[in-house]
Amino acid sequence: MVPLQNRLSFFDGALIKISACKSADLVPNRLKLAGNESDSYDFDSLKSYCGIVPFNFVPENQECEAIGVCQGETREVSGMQEGDALPSIRVLVADDHCDWRNQIRFLLQVRPELQVIFEAPDGSEAVQKAEELKPDLIVLDIGLPKLNGIEAARRIRQVSPNSKIVFLTTDNSPDVAEAALSTGAQGYVHKARAQSDLLPAINTVLRREQFVSNKLGAARVTDAAQEAKAPRCHEVLFYSDDEVFLDSFTRFIAAALKNGNAAIAITTKSHQDGLLQRLKAGCVDVDGAIQQGTYVSLDADQSLSTIMVNGLPDPVRFFEGLNGLIEAVSKAATAEHPRVAFCGERVGLLWAEGKTDAAIRLEQLCNDLFKTHEIDILHAYPLSSIHGKEDDQGFQSICAEHSAVFRA
Repeated sequence: MVPLQNRLSFFDGALIKISACKSADLVPNRLKLAGNESDSYDFDSLKSYCGIVPFNFVPENQECEAIGVCQGETREVSGMQEGDALPSIRVLVADDHCDWRNQIRFLLQVRPELQVIFEAPDGSEAVQKAEELKPDLIVLDIGLPKLNGIEAARRIRQVSPNSKIVFLTTDNSPDVAEAALSTGAQGYVHKARAQSDLLPAINTVLRREQFVSNKLGAARVTDAAQEAKAPRCHEVLFYSDDEVFLDSFTRFIAAALKNGNAAIAITTKSHQDGLLQRLKAGCVDVDGAIQQGTYVSLDADQSLSTIMVNGLPDPVRFFEGLNGLIEAVSKAATAEHPRVAFCGERVGLLWAEGKTDAAIRLEQLCNDLFKTHEIDILHAYPLSSIHGKEDDQGFQSICAEHSAVFRA
């Protein structure tokens, strides 16, 4: 008799491996259920019983295996030899809180085949290790330092497209859940429901289906919505010289305009001229975009003077100055689902002047723009202004307001 821990059993909601190639008396692609020695079943018949996953999910060197989840009572499947074990599912966990990483490990222990191969404390390392290790499954927090979970998921989909992603987060906003699922992830679990929802979510996602905690059921998205809704992008660049600044802003603006989107650049006068020259050199029809109303360039110093009150950006003035402008350039864009590339260095000017609180407040106000507009934001700070301040609370607060942090 096969030991209990190695039996192939159908447990309600649990992932199992069914093998039809371990026993010589089994006809290929057919199974026998224990206690029913006179009957055997083909995989198509079993789909309605146990929801077998398509064969392309199974490792290529195991052609006669399938994965299934039972919807009913416990049943043992025959055809497994002594010592056979369930196929391992390699898991990467990304959460900045050690207690939560430990909790996730604890919850996964009941499923020996779920093997945590790495724990990442931030989004950047999660992307790096996903590319390096190619895990089967990634349990990903959203509020990660250095690179938030939504942006990390978007990049992971590029470097490890076969990895399944389940978000595990404290954020219960349907809008955030929708943005998270639009990255291609298929699971969204609220941490308050981790004990009851995490394992069912993993089971569902491994079946190539979507799972959202009950409280967020309305956040399910269609394929069309996934294409239209992009995750929040609010990046910061700490640049070493003007060449780096101009190259980065030029790429950011050019990508938007060439895709039929719009762009707003709030920079110093010297950078305005440099951007204009580089965009034209890159075959971007800047003059046409300006005439059409899809490209607007503003002076950073002058713009700052219109929103500052008592040393801090005033929310009313800030939104009065930008809401109408963003709406106008978005309407002028030709893309089916237009977005606005918003880049600037006002925050960098405030930081360089030692006005840390003002820079942080301006970053926060820019984050509020995501609530009402489809935008992508790139902000720039001179690298020289942060030397020796990497551990400073103000610097950490600046980085925390962004989805990605770059130094060049």
